[in-house]
Amino acid sequence: MDIKRTVLWVVFSMSLLILWDNWMRHNGKPSMFSFTPSSQAQQSKNASASASGSSAASTTANSNVSANGVATGTDPAVVKNEHITITTDVIKADIDTLGGEISRLELLKYKDVDDHTKNVVLFNESAKRTYLAQTGLMGGAFPNHKSSFTAKPGVRTMDAGDKVQLVLESELNGVKLTKTYTFKKGDYVIDVKHDVTNNSPVAITPSLYLQLLHDGTKPENGGMFSASREFYAPAVYTESDHFQKLDFQKIEKDSANPDAKPNHATKADNGWVAVLQHFFVSAFIPQDKAPRTIVTEKVKDNLYAVATILPMGSIAPGATVSMDARLYSGPQESDKLEKISPGLDLVKDYWYFAIIAKPMFWLMELIHKLLGNWGWTIVVFTISIKLVLFPLSAAGYRSMAKMKVLTPKMQAVRERHKDEPQKMNQAMMELYKTEKINPLGGCLPILIQMPVFLSLYWVLQASVEMRGAPWVGWITDLTAPDPWYILPVLYAISMFVTAKLNPKPADPMQAKMMMFMPLAFSVMFFFFPAGLVLYWVVNNVLSIAQQWVINNKLIPPEHKS
Repeated sequence: MDIKRTVLWVVFSMSLLILWDNWMRHNGKPSMFSFTPSSQAQQSKNASASASGSSAASTTANSNVSANGVATGTDPAVVKNEHITITTDVIKADIDTLGGEISRLELLKYKDVDDHTKNVVLFNESAKRTYLAQTGLMGGAFPNHKSSFTAKPGVRTMDAGDKVQLVLESELNGVKLTKTYTFKKGDYVIDVKHDVTNNSPVAITPSLYLQLLHDGTKPENGGMFSASREFYAPAVYTESDHFQKLDFQKIEKDSANPDAKPNHATKADNGWVAVLQHFFVSAFIPQDKAPRTIVTEKVKDNLYAVATILPMGSIAPGATVSMDARLYSGPQESDKLEKISPGLDLVKDYWYFAIIAKPMFWLMELIHKLLGNWGWTIVVFTISIKLVLFPLSAAGYRSMAKMKVLTPKMQAVRERHKDEPQKMNQAMMELYKTEKINPLGGCLPILIQMPVFLSLYWVLQASVEMRGAPWVGWITDLTAPDPWYILPVLYAISMFVTAKLNPKPADPMQAKMMMFMPLAFSVMFFFFPAGLVLYWVVNNVLSIAQQWVINNKLIPPEHKS
């Protein structure tokens, strides 16, 4: 019994430690296990030194920009700045004619977690946050994200039809860049086409850059009682190096060291670059099989870029070359991300539990399609897990019942060998062997449930599908803590009932500790997602019913006391 209790305490303590560590990391605090970012994240690097003349787009593109920020060769007096708003059924985007960049993007289907009167905003430029999607040409005095563009007339809202297009044009030194943004109904993917026309008398060899700009300011998460778990991180994906989550602080550090070697892919003909945040992602996805250079760079103080640079080859006078790309900016919905580009679904961070969390979420999605409510989905999922584990639980409870019968004999062994620990352990093992009891038999169901419990925690943390999903009554968001703390209290009650049904430890101090454990867990659960606490409450209620059935139907009379 002592061995079993010790194992249980170790399992529960480690589970709490892991959950608490990740709670801190989600709130922008460093991990207690390491002084470096998450082990899943492979750190970024400033690739300007190794790009051989193609340094990060943000800096190189600005090489043709004067001190006042206007593209060289452009008369500042005639530069006009206009914001054009494109509205679909799912997004509202502002495009700045100065640079043709997306300066603001609002998700119309998602409310801000702290202010439900506002929508979630991804791209934005304000005193607190800089987050932009920029494109342009480099390799010469060509139009870039500092050049003035002219917008062609057209429809700006999706009142009729399935798509809206915005065409922007800019010409510099005889080189014309035409950007065509295509917004589609019900789609978070924005098609971005670049047509480069050479009206100059000589051939040119421009490169197209696609970059995401973001500041390095850590978000304000509002403390332990806030539902926000915000973070921002650049990321890169290629087929050869796979998914690499980067870090703004590492980019900052490497910017001061020109000899620093890249820790992310720098050359590929596939993949994408992105900026991640909790539940959402923005990613530039160039056309496939187009050779490219991937760079990360500090642009200026507290401003960083992750970019991909694509050579467009030689363009003869009078010729036009086109290059397509896509910009996804929206929720991290698994089924959509998988279809958009290989590896894009990896932005959903399940930490080390992905091997369990992914099939778990797949099963929960199937249940949700039938029930239409994520709260009841968790309830049915919990019942399913309990049914699968019922044979193991029955064996565990039988073992606990036998241990309860042996408690007097075990106490006698302790008293007889209380000054000889080695002999006491040998005598205990002999007693277990004689009675044909496995002292760890009751631990197996708990050991199996712990990975499920931790995986569900990450499913709730990473799944935007459950963001803002209600259950019943007071539970309006399963990914946020219970606002009235009803579920944690119910959990504490169920734990006390379970403790009463289990055999009491022979050691009085150990018995008090086992009674204290429900209170400790309840306090922790005050801060965890309501969906996770719901799972554990349902699990405990089912365990109580299961234990009653086993005690009254399955355990032979000789093993009852």
